[in-house]
Amino acid sequence: MGDELKCPKCSSEHVYSDGSLMICPECAHEWNPDTAAEATDGSVVKDANGNVLANGDSVTVIKDLKVKGSSLVVKGGTKVKNIRLVTDAVDGHDIACKIDGIGAMNLKSEFVKKA
Repeated sequence: MGDELKCPKCSSEHVYSDGSLMICPECAHEWNPDTAAEATDGSVVKDANGNVLANGDSVTVIKDLKVKGSSLVVKGGTKVKNIRLVTDAVDGHDIACKIDGIGAMNLKSEFVKKA
């Protein structure tokens, strides 16, 4: 662990590795140091195919997703319109949206593709 490794969220120097991820014990932020340059921008969010997403885009869910704390499921192929990118993503959920029949929720960009 070198001096150059700091948490991109809180700038703590007390980070440790867990496999391929780095973890900050102070704010519980996890990140991949190989993609840290993209994550610190806050402006680069990519879908499952590597396409760059922007606010207002429409995306399609690529697999069935269980809604945490509920028996609802977001089916693969569901189209989500007018997404908002979240700069301070919680647990990797970097897309805020509203899905018909379910309501407001957050999604991970790795489970959507640009429509």
